[in-house]
Amino acid sequence: MKKLLLFILLAGVSLASCSQETKSNNSQTKTADSIQVPKVVITHNTDSLTIVEMLQQANELPQDTNQIMFFAKKFIGLPYVGYTLDQNKEESLVINTKGVDCTTYVENVLALTVCAKKKITDFEGFCNVLKDVRYIGGKVGYTTRQHYFTIWMEDNIKDGLVERVILPDPPLSANRTPFVNYMTTHVASYRMLNAHKAWLPEIKAMEDKVSHTTFPYIPKQQLKDSNKYRDYINDGDIIAIVTNKAGLDVSHVGFASWHKDGLHLLNASSLHKKVIDEPMTLYQYLQKQKTSVGITLVRVK
Repeated sequence: MKKLLLFILLAGVSLASCSQETKSNNSQTKTADSIQVPKVVITHNTDSLTIVEMLQQANELPQDTNQIMFFAKKFIGLPYVGYTLDQNKEESLVINTKGVDCTTYVENVLALTVCAKKKITDFEGFCNVLKDVRYIGGKVGYTTRQHYFTIWMEDNIKDGLVERVILPDPPLSANRTPFVNYMTTHVASYRMLNAHKAWLPEIKAMEDKVSHTTFPYIPKQQLKDSNKYRDYINDGDIIAIVTNKAGLDVSHVGFASWHKDGLHLLNASSLHKKVIDEPMTLYQYLQKQKTSVGITLVRVK
């Protein structure tokens, strides 16, 4: 494995929305060695070992293994840590395998899955994939970080890492065009942005792009009998909870997890303070999320 320059850092948000869980030739997949690894920031000195160990374990799994669920379940019980990416003074590729927020949980699992599919088992290869997952064009920078999940979906679809889950037209799905401006109207809530207000025009441009994007979603009332979606939603599909909270598109993310009683959400939960396969069905969970309007989904290719 090539030597990397590693730094110790306290844990820190990813998407603008990740902490919003409440009680109430870009068409081709990027290769892991296509761009030089940027400065990497690890939170614990065993993070690289943990990543390599999981990738080596996955390399020995049967071919029919659901790899995304394999990795997603590896994080169950891990503490929820908010603001996972925003504690440093400059943007770096932050790695943390001992604490995650909802977005970094999904990003870690997706990057691990992409590595496993490509038979990548080294830490440097993982870092290269993770930056492609987290940043527009794989370019590490605050203004290229995919702060809104709509941008996250669009960029990872374009890069060939995920694809939309195709659902039949109404009544099983509908379309939504969000209006977002949360970051530019809550600048003080974003430590790095507040310290670099010159970045605001680029963040505003990102918000404008989201506000002109329409995506399919499932209204939450349609999930009361989630079994009708078993033929369309797979274990491990990435679920984004669509919100009507002012200025946001998505409030929370996780993975689809089918139980006997229906669809559940495997997620890094700020409510439970850890990664958990939510005991409630997704429908029951959404009823407690008063600002949620439904879900949209993408699938690892």
